[in-house]
Amino acid sequence: MDTSVMKAIGGTAVLAVAGGLLWLGSQPNAAVAQTPAASAVAVPPTTPVSTVAGMPAVPDARNLYSETAAGKIGPALAGDLARIYVPNLRSNDVYVVDPQAMKVVDRFKVGIGPQHIVPSWDLRTLWVTNNAEGRSDGSLTPIDPRSGKPGNPVKVDDPYNMYYTPDGQSAIVVAEARKRLDFRDPKTMTLQYSIDVTDCPGVNHADFAIDGRFAIFTCEFSGTLAKIDLVERKVLGYLKLTLPATRLKETPGAPRTKPGQAWEPGQTEFCTVTKGMPQDIRSSPDGKRFYIADMHADGVHVVDGASFKEVGFIATGLGAHGLYPSRDGKRLYVANRGSHKIHGSRLGNGGVTVIDFASEKVVARWAVPGGGSPDMGNVSADGKYLWLAARYDDVIYRFDTANGDVAQVKVGAEPHGLTVWPQPGRYSLGHTGNLR
Repeated sequence: MDTSVMKAIGGTAVLAVAGGLLWLGSQPNAAVAQTPAASAVAVPPTTPVSTVAGMPAVPDARNLYSETAAGKIGPALAGDLARIYVPNLRSNDVYVVDPQAMKVVDRFKVGIGPQHIVPSWDLRTLWVTNNAEGRSDGSLTPIDPRSGKPGNPVKVDDPYNMYYTPDGQSAIVVAEARKRLDFRDPKTMTLQYSIDVTDCPGVNHADFAIDGRFAIFTCEFSGTLAKIDLVERKVLGYLKLTLPATRLKETPGAPRTKPGQAWEPGQTEFCTVTKGMPQDIRSSPDGKRFYIADMHADGVHVVDGASFKEVGFIATGLGAHGLYPSRDGKRLYVANRGSHKIHGSRLGNGGVTVIDFASEKVVARWAVPGGGSPDMGNVSADGKYLWLAARYDDVIYRFDTANGDVAQVKVGAEPHGLTVWPQPGRYSLGHTGNLR
């Protein structure tokens, strides 16, 4: 990456990184933001982390992703088809892609507004979350990963996204429009109880503490986070995220990148919006920090999980959206959608930024030649590819994680939260495959 240059603008410390701006002085606890990541501190081998009752042990306190490394696919998944499952929001269907042949091999209709493909806690069902935005007929469509075929849908109110408690006792249906988290039986989807998150409009994505005691959810329409106590079943608090002084300028027209060219994030402008638009969230390998992609801030906020305070910010690219750890737990892939808007234009200046977990520095930037809109997805089981839906371009991307080369497959209208299957890991915490 380019050499970082310290600048002073209006008395505020700024770190310029590869065409983007990492603002330090404007963040809370700026001194903390300038120190190495917590996960960079040497930690001796430890015994497994003490977790909440029913949650599988964490074998390595230094890396909660240790059981999702390449080659660690469980024997129960041995007969599952190797497929990419793509929910298409506007065409109300799922496309099934053979990753070896790089072509669509099946498609089927599901409910209204399919948003994400979510692996169940026991890894035996893939659920399509059909949230039927603005309606009352939301549903979940099960897919059998052995056959790749759908089953009978289950009626569920407003399932924008879905997660699982770390002990596997509840599915957490993220009822975005209701500002509510519905805890349901993971097999029957019968309602168990709900937690209202009234100060979290646009509740959508989450990740969990290393010991399973709490979860942090993002609130898309208020620029905040909600911390949920999963043991006491209550909201612990809300955190408003701090916007950087500048962000990337969104300009119409195709970007400059061509095959073989490095991706340049673009020109910056003063950030005049009053609140962020947080999207995906993922934990650091040691569980101490959480990284939150923000479409309005064009980067990733860094939050200390225990204190629930913001400690840094990493500029990544226009419309930062999806977050995916590498199979070795050393890097974080950031999908930048290429727009600040929920409904952006085709062929925008989207791309992927790679962050080193230990240093919290950007180490690579991958372009979509000709422009595009990388959104949601996951990493292949062997770690060689990052698969992402192109939200505004009706294709999916396969990024080579060795060099950033991109291949595409045409799919349905407005693909969103695709999942790669099978994946390594013992159990799923939900979304498009947050396995541990």
